[in-house]
Amino acid sequence: MRFKGLDLNLLVVLDALMTQRNLTAAARSINLSQPAMSAALARLRAYFRDELFTMSGRKLVATPRAEGLAAPVREALVHIQRSIISRDAFNPARSTRRFKIILSDFTTIVFFRKIMDRIARDAPDVSFELLPLVDDPDGLLRRGEVDFLILPEVLLSNAHPKATLFEETLVCVGCRSNKQLPARLTFERYASMGHVAVKFGRTRKLLGDKWLLLDPPLKRRIEVVVQSFSLIPPMLLHTGRIATMPLRLVKHFEETMPLQIVELPLPLPVFTEAVQWPAFHNSDPESIWMREVLLREAFQMAPPHKRTGRSTRLQFAQSVSSPTLRNNPDLDA
Repeated sequence: MRFKGLDLNLLVVLDALMTQRNLTAAARSINLSQPAMSAALARLRAYFRDELFTMSGRKLVATPRAEGLAAPVREALVHIQRSIISRDAFNPARSTRRFKIILSDFTTIVFFRKIMDRIARDAPDVSFELLPLVDDPDGLLRRGEVDFLILPEVLLSNAHPKATLFEETLVCVGCRSNKQLPARLTFERYASMGHVAVKFGRTRKLLGDKWLLLDPPLKRRIEVVVQSFSLIPPMLLHTGRIATMPLRLVKHFEETMPLQIVELPLPLPVFTEAVQWPAFHNSDPESIWMREVLLREAFQMAPPHKRTGRSTRLQFAQSVSSPTLRNNPDLDA
């Protein structure tokens, strides 16, 4: 079927190529032979008058033109899938959706496990694939390869809608047996003690680099670098090391490990965890439902004195779900 000279079947081909970045894998994903996929790619190139993809080893590298087409093509296909092909009204109890979510181990432990409990009751056939932080989460979101990012708001781009979830505080923590750890740290003592730091991805900066903004910059003596927050506490046990961690996560590990919290020489500002989703999921009923579940659970995490006003905004968001959630990044601030 052609629309203004374009065979609409080629949009499915382009979407598969953008997702798989491999000709053979893309052909397999939409049940085409490799020769048929090559012919379809040639037709796409002719229509758009662009190479669209170049080869780098076995991987397809998209041209700027192809990258620009990826989001609107995926949005069109998702809209067809959700609004035209899917005839039944969305019912969470009958949904079999698998959500792919990028989030940290901190968020998984203190927040998302509560979501899992709620989903197990309300939508038992919904499942999740929880993915670690990568160096280009926005690219995965843009290509529709993940459904949500749940990350500190400073790591999220402005290219997609987002909503605030909850605030968190960073604290200094060490082992209870650490005799070098006073009740209150000076800058000099904090800098001289051995640190365990966390680094996400290959290019992410170390947590706590805000110290470098001081005048003069405060350089920490980092003895161990780990890839997730939950690996910090074992590196502190029975040592003289300290670390900077989210308060809620320290409280979680305090239940099973002899940890102690001490005041930082200069309190770090709170950071905000937020959820972001692809713009083309704005009208997806299952995505809207999942966002509301996330916001309701985040509301429960807020201190009682901060819930006044937020409850009204949350109820308003639920009554007009997609417009409010997609246009108000400070919904839960």
